[in-house]
Order: sequence, then structure tokens, then C-alpha cells
Amino acid sequence: MKKIWVTFLALIMMFSTNITVISAEEKNDLNLAENSKSAILMEKSSGEIIYQKNSIEPLPPASMTKIMTMLLVMEALDKGAIKLDETIRVSEYAASMGGSQIYLEAGEEMSIEDLLKGVAVASGNDAAVALAERVAGSEDAFVKMMNERAKQLGLKNTHFENSTGLPAKNHYSTAYDMAIMAKELLKYENITKYTSIYDDYLRKGTENEFWLVNTNKLVKFYRGVDGLKTGYTNEAKYCLTATAHRDNMRVIAVVMGAQTPKKRNIDITNMLDYAFQQYETKPIYKQHETVDSLKLLKAKKEKIHVVTSDDVAILLKKGEKIENLNEEIVYKSDLSLPIARGEQVGILKLTAKGKVIVETPLIVNEDVEEAGVWDLMKRSLKGLVKSS
Repeated sequence: MKKIWVTFLALIMMFSTNITVISAEEKNDLNLAENSKSAILMEKSSGEIIYQKNSIEPLPPASMTKIMTMLLVMEALDKGAIKLDETIRVSEYAASMGGSQIYLEAGEEMSIEDLLKGVAVASGNDAAVALAERVAGSEDAFVKMMNERAKQLGLKNTHFENSTGLPAKNHYSTAYDMAIMAKELLKYENITKYTSIYDDYLRKGTENEFWLVNTNKLVKFYRGVDGLKTGYTNEAKYCLTATAHRDNMRVIAVVMGAQTPKKRNIDITNMLDYAFQQYETKPIYKQHETVDSLKLLKAKKEKIHVVTSDDVAILLKKGEKIENLNEEIVYKSDLSLPIARGEQVGILKLTAKGKVIVETPLIVNEDVEEAGVWDLMKRSLKGLVKSS
């Protein structure tokens, strides 16, 4: 792999808009999650934390673990490593999982899409393990992928021992880390196609027909909620990572350690109510929208589109106004060829009055290959023709 040393000037563009920065004092003075040990409320596009309570305290996440499981499945689908209509054979180990399940039998065959639905709707431990085995070859190998992905996301207080959230020593996470995982999962918009289902059937029309009912009742009873994942064990008590979308704003709310499902849902709805009543967002870029282009001397393509890795928006407190938003694009000083689709090449920063408001990765939306000798010759000849 050859290193290409490039230096880019930051591209700065001036906007006139309104923005507010939420103070740490405001985030903590609210009492929105009195029934839970830990909680957080985050706006998804900006990543801005609106409210938090003990949000970095490591606690057992129970089945909210499956947010990471679903993330790795969605990433495998995106890469083409697996397909939704692919049928896989269920192992004896996967079928042996206790707790919540869709009652898979050893040797049974089921599509990846139905298994994903079984995880997203019914929190099936057996379905989660079956998917883990298909993606990584074994659950142990999959768990290594989970922990590596957590490190890549910068999650310092998360460690997984399984793909399900079943009780295990040294298996923990935090409300903050769960929100970051949820934010990453929600980049795959299709996931809410499954997490928003209230009830459905697997093996419909057969003797083994199974009725799926969503463990997240807010999907039916709170306007805008379309995911994500509940959790419960005796140790973890009642947990929920929820997301809701209204009026171009998506928020993520997490609670951990509530004593009853009713108290868990009260805390989540209190946070969601507060977010939608008090805040709004100003969209800046859509996910995968082109914001700039790169020209690398030894790249096969002369023009490389640089896109946002996620939606980019500014979180505004309703009624407050601050002018002058600066946009700055800072590229990595050294890039290596080839560059894989989705690889980060820089950072987009939005600042106001010298303070960073939003910082989001910039990626390439296609594989960037190294140019061959013939490609470079043609490029040189084209340059000569233009200059003559």
C-alpha cells in the first residue's frame, strides 16, 4: 500500500442561521428520568445531548445488546456479504438459546430477513445467535467483531460477552454508549422497517406459525416512535433505547435500570415530549450528500466525491437565535490508496462564535482504486492536449 501525502486547505463557507448551544447545567437540572438509574436524550443528526443522568455509568444492557448485533448485520448487508433473501440453516447452539426467542428448531431454515425481524420485533435470542453465526462463523467470532466495532465508535465503557444480552460477567454498557450505537444503526434507514412493526407472523400459514409482538409498546402508543430495542433481566431491570421522528427531527432516548416497564416507558415519553416541545432542527446536509470533491494524483478516478456519513443538522432551542454559522472541511493530511467505500477521508465541522457545534465524518461513496501506468499515461496525454 503506497502512501500519498496530500495537504488540503480547509474550505470555509459562511452561513447565516440560528443556533443555540445547550449548557451542561441545563442538561442536568431537568428531572426527566426519575425512575431510571441512567438515561440520556440525544438528537440524532447533530449528536447533541439534550439531557443526561448518570449516562456513563456501566450497567448491564440486557437485550439492548442486540442494537450492536443488528448494526453488524446491517453493515454486512450493506457490504453484500449477506443478503436478506438468503436462507440459512439454524444450528443446535442457536436453537438452544433461552430467554426471549422465536422458537427456532435445530436444522430449520429461515431467511435472514425473517431472522432480523425476529430480533427487531420479538428480541429473539435464538435469531440473534443464528445471524451472528452466519455473519462471523461463530458467536464467539461475532462477539469479537462487536467489541472491535465498539472500539471503532469510541465507546470506552462497553464490553460484550454475547450477541443477545443474556446475563454474563463482564457484559456491560452505558446509556451514552447505547445512544451512540443507536445513532450508528439508524444510518441504515431500512432498520426501522423492522423495528417499527408492532405485530407480524413468522412461518405464516404453516403448523409452526409464530406471532411476533413488539416488546417496545411505544411503537404503537407514542406518535413517531419507530424503534429501537427493549431489554430486561433480573440484574438489568427494565431498559429501553427508543427513537422517534417528527417534523424532520429524530431523537434517541435511552433508559437503564427502571423497576417496571411502565416506569421505563414514562421516563422515555417524558424525554421525548421534552425534546419535541422544546427543540427543532435546521437541516444542513442529507446523508451521503456530496459536499466536496477530491483530486488525488495517483487515484484511478480523477474526481472523487466526498459525502456526509450521516444527516447533518443543527439543533435549535425554539425561539432562540444566534447568527453566523461557519462550515469547515478538514481533510486527513495523509491518505492511502486504495480507499474503500465508506472510509473516512475528513471531517465536517460547523462552528459558531469559535465553538464547534457539529462535527461529522466525511467519507467516499465508492471504492477509490490506485491508477495503473496506462491510466497515468492517458491522464498525462490529456493534460498535454489541453495545454497545447
